[in-house]
Amino acid sequence: MDRLLRILLSQFVRHGNFQLTTARGTVLHFGDGTGKPVAIRLTTAAAERAILRDPELKFGECYMDGTCVVEQGSIADVLALVLHTTPVPPKWARLQWFLRFLYRRLQQLNRPMRARRNVAHHYDLDGRLYSLFLDADQQYSCGYFEQPGQSLDDAQLAKKRHLAAKLLLPGGQRVLDIGCGWRSISQNFAEPARPVSRCRRSSTPAPAPAPPKRD
Repeated sequence: MDRLLRILLSQFVRHGNFQLTTARGTVLHFGDGTGKPVAIRLTTAAAERAILRDPELKFGECYMDGTCVVEQGSIADVLALVLHTTPVPPKWARLQWFLRFLYRRLQQLNRPMRARRNVAHHYDLDGRLYSLFLDADQQYSCGYFEQPGQSLDDAQLAKKRHLAAKLLLPGGQRVLDIGCGWRSISQNFAEPARPVSRCRRSSTPAPAPAPPKRD
């Protein structure tokens, strides 16, 4: 296991001063010895195997669950050192890396049918869910809290007024509303105080139904 870790990390760390202590207590050194010393320790053989299988994913997971401990420097120092070099996988790992790359590209292939499923999965939810954390106009973006203790509805109204004031929309302009919520921001821009000849909006779901009244 120690030998495999040495081969793998030598592809990632070619400069700097990096030290790894394995679960067996073996101390491995990488880099050219320059710069700030950085040291980590892997506490279990399972963590070593996981990082060997998928270093890009499992290193972060091992850090989060405590099986990868930063003993000198910070996690930011570790990442800066490791990411400084574009890794070249060793011969024994190239097939694995190629298959992972191919699988990832297939997973990210977003054809129209899959895109529709993704949108439905994200947006086709009960309106009562949105009402739990959005304002009455169902605004997605953050509000503009002008003073402490201001309600979410007032903050969203203040945001829309603030945006309209900054845009200084003259008459005859057109507004394209994409992803701002349930169309209320474009409707706000079209109020008589801010004449807009036409408001366009993206195809968005119909406004969510109001939650049922509670006794």
